[in-house]
Amino acid sequence: MQLSDFDFDLPQSLIALRPAEPRDAARLLVVDGEGRLEDRRFSDLPDLLRPGDALVLNDTRVIAARLFGWRERDGSSAAISATLHRRLSTCAWKAFVRPAKRLRPGDIVIFGAEDEGLRATVSAHGEAGEVTLAFDRSGAVLDEAIARHGAMPLPPYIASKRPEDELDRRDYQTVFARDPGSVAAPTAGLHFTPELLARVAGQGVGLHFITLEVGAGTFLPVKTENLAEHRMHAERAILTKETAAALQDVRARGGRIVCVGTTSLRLLETAASTGRILPFDGETDIFITPGYAFRAADGLITNFHLPRSTLFMLVSAFSGLEVMRRAYAHAIGSEYRFYSYGDASLLWRAH
Repeated sequence: MQLSDFDFDLPQSLIALRPAEPRDAARLLVVDGEGRLEDRRFSDLPDLLRPGDALVLNDTRVIAARLFGWRERDGSSAAISATLHRRLSTCAWKAFVRPAKRLRPGDIVIFGAEDEGLRATVSAHGEAGEVTLAFDRSGAVLDEAIARHGAMPLPPYIASKRPEDELDRRDYQTVFARDPGSVAAPTAGLHFTPELLARVAGQGVGLHFITLEVGAGTFLPVKTENLAEHRMHAERAILTKETAAALQDVRARGGRIVCVGTTSLRLLETAASTGRILPFDGETDIFITPGYAFRAADGLITNFHLPRSTLFMLVSAFSGLEVMRRAYAHAIGSEYRFYSYGDASLLWRAH
């Protein structure tokens, strides 16, 4: 398939700049396995599940990965912004920087005030504005410094329209976030409240948590018309032995596995490469496009995605490209809100 197959026109007015309040007041477009559409509210979710089903949620926590500072070299300085996207060690991260041409290996970058700022050395310079930063501190001390000096890494389609603020530190985090390491939120999970989770569990639906550290690569555009030439950025993911066994048991008992977000689905499909859901601890760069044979997920809760994006390709693989074109046309015509702070869909796998 070609990149142009996944294009559509989206009015800029439908890009959500703030989430619904309360979170579960967002709209929910239900797409069944036959491609039929139904307009609901996210708070209706418990009524759309049945006892014995399982929700799989990504418990990753977003870090304040956007850093602003300057480069020092031979007595001169230049302003730099960096978005951390992949932890390499206790003291090193890969980052996308702007403007990348101002940096070269050996440069010192200072983030924050000069006397108490966070210092890093550029140890490598890659392609597409990517560098490796070796910081002057490590472990929990580095994590605390990043949290103090950094800003929430809002997606470019929000950040280009307004600055990040204190509300985003709450809003761009799921209520069940636990393990820090992501530079983008698993946004389908943003719609849940503690009360809604309790109602879901009260319906006899299991809540199962996995971890996938979402990288900034999720926002990178696909630049090749031939999709076979596109390569996904690898992301760290963990599915424990206990959770894998519990989900395999759900399948054996005839329950449906519903992934909350494309990150949960990508990890589950990686872990089920043999047909069984097995424990996983490593990196995944799985790229799902139409024609992919799903092995684990029966349902998918996800927001509305960008045209020509790998995420729109994934939902088109899950429910069918023509169904997704029709669903998105309905969402646009009905003024659903799009992207990270937008409304949601509940997709059942195409029959």
